[in-house]
Amino acid sequence: MTRLSSLQPKEIAVFRALQIGDMLCAVPALKALRHACPGARVTLIGLPWAEGFVRRFREYLDDFIPFPGYPGLPEQSWQPAQITDWMRTVAGRSFDLLVQLHGNGAVVNPLVAALGARAVAGFYEPGRYCPDPDLFTPYPEAGSEVRRLLTLTDFLGAPARGEELEFPVTAEEEAACEALCRRYGLQPKKYVCVHPGARDTRRWWSARHFARAADEVADKGFTVVLTGTPGERETVRAVGTAMRNPSVNLAGQTDLGTLAVLIRNARMILSNDTGVSHVAAAVRTPSVVIFLASDPARWAPLDGRRHQVILPHESEQMDYVLGHVDRALFYDEAAAFPAGTAGR
Repeated sequence: MTRLSSLQPKEIAVFRALQIGDMLCAVPALKALRHACPGARVTLIGLPWAEGFVRRFREYLDDFIPFPGYPGLPEQSWQPAQITDWMRTVAGRSFDLLVQLHGNGAVVNPLVAALGARAVAGFYEPGRYCPDPDLFTPYPEAGSEVRRLLTLTDFLGAPARGEELEFPVTAEEEAACEALCRRYGLQPKKYVCVHPGARDTRRWWSARHFARAADEVADKGFTVVLTGTPGERETVRAVGTAMRNPSVNLAGQTDLGTLAVLIRNARMILSNDTGVSHVAAAVRTPSVVIFLASDPARWAPLDGRRHQVILPHESEQMDYVLGHVDRALFYDEAAAFPAGTAGR
């Protein structure tokens, strides 16, 4: 009998209060949990933005409770009164099982243990607080984020149902992207997305380097589409200004779902290590991802042929980077290696 089958939970909460890329990496674990407990109601406890994530992933999630932040967690500011009210709300749900899928538990394990669930499971760091030795497993310090999270669901008795990321989109998002592409004359697989921003500015490759790579793409006959959030408009503008070829600047003009469709229909995407790289993995668009301030062993896409990784010491070697861009541009799905021509 597995740990989950012995608990027979009908109401499950999953605590993971992180940003879009981190949440996409958790989808295989959420899928495993759903298949192991098909009759359970699964509630995500996450950052306020993730209410939309729950709507997108109704196949695996049923409900949402916004997390107001907590001391020691950098994702958002917090106020003590909000924490108190939130804890009462969660405790009032009387969850049968609360799964701490947030990380190693050094900060959040005391918190989740105090939320009134009948049982609490998750990761812990050996030598630190462990709420329940029978339901907590040591946090893996190596490997990809997807596989780290799957070690927990497997430990609980929810075997993996695949490691692939997913990103379902709506008909409205498809239509919005189609309208945007008509407006700018973008044809599927004839354009390349370049995303020069990231939430953490330490991860930003220089605008000059992005412009150089974008020009090489344009020289091969592809339209360059610059993407970014509203807060990244200046960064995106700097790339467009530094280019010698024209580009289409869509910074701030796409919501997440529309951007996912745009990336899905692109020939490839060039980006920093940020959420869009996980979106590209989910929609199976070839990518080149620049890693400057995070661990590629943890955060790089699992498909190392479709997705090219540039390490910090390689990021200044433009010929090397451009070679990887070329491989992504001419990636051949059937052969699983670069075909060598654009087919223009």
